[in-house]
Amino acid sequence: MKLFPAIDIIEGCAVRLVKGDYAQKTVYSTNPVAVAKSFAEAGATYLHLVDLEGAKDGSTPNLKIIGEIIKESGLLVEVGGGIRSEKTIQKYLDSGVFRVILGTAAVNNPEFLKEMVLKYGERIAVGVDFKDGKVAVKGWTELSEESCFEFCEKLEKIGVKTIICTDISKDGLLAGTNLALYKEMSGKFNMDIVASGGVTTLEDVARLQKMGLYGAILGKALYTGNIDLKQAIDLTKGERL
Repeated sequence: MKLFPAIDIIEGCAVRLVKGDYAQKTVYSTNPVAVAKSFAEAGATYLHLVDLEGAKDGSTPNLKIIGEIIKESGLLVEVGGGIRSEKTIQKYLDSGVFRVILGTAAVNNPEFLKEMVLKYGERIAVGVDFKDGKVAVKGWTELSEESCFEFCEKLEKIGVKTIICTDISKDGLLAGTNLALYKEMSGKFNMDIVASGGVTTLEDVARLQKMGLYGAILGKALYTGNIDLKQAIDLTKGERL
């Protein structure tokens, strides 16, 4: 199983939110480049990066610092947050991002998603962020009418290879992840599933790996010291792409 340490960026800082609430923000570092380099030094291969400002308004205010992170850390970086046009996709790919994550655009504009998957293939992933069974959009500030499983069925038919699945109710609480959900999803869908939200302990990591999931995102638990990244990577054998 692949591990994706996470950096969420607001105004050039590495932050974490609770349940996606922008009002519940903790700044962990004013130097996300240094944070990314520390992940690389611990043995990470990948980085999950979200532009939280972009997620709300569809802009790319942190594009420059994301480019610096890629250059300085040497990590394979996937980026999400407000990617709603091919122009933005191209900006990120040109900056060295290996995979972009579509969220709001994938929900609201399935034809656009089809076109991008056809053109860019596995370099397009989709974020399946949900709350109360419904898919959330616009930086988790709004709920769509689409259910999680209905949405995933559509993604599979379109040909999406990788989904990043986040139970918003678990995010940032350090109270464990939704193991039952990921087990059900891995049985239903033939896509690479990345578990996100509430991965709190090495035991969570071990149980997700036992399910045969493609990957897991490690967020707040890294910043609080609940999970040691090197130990987690050793546990999952640090498989490469």
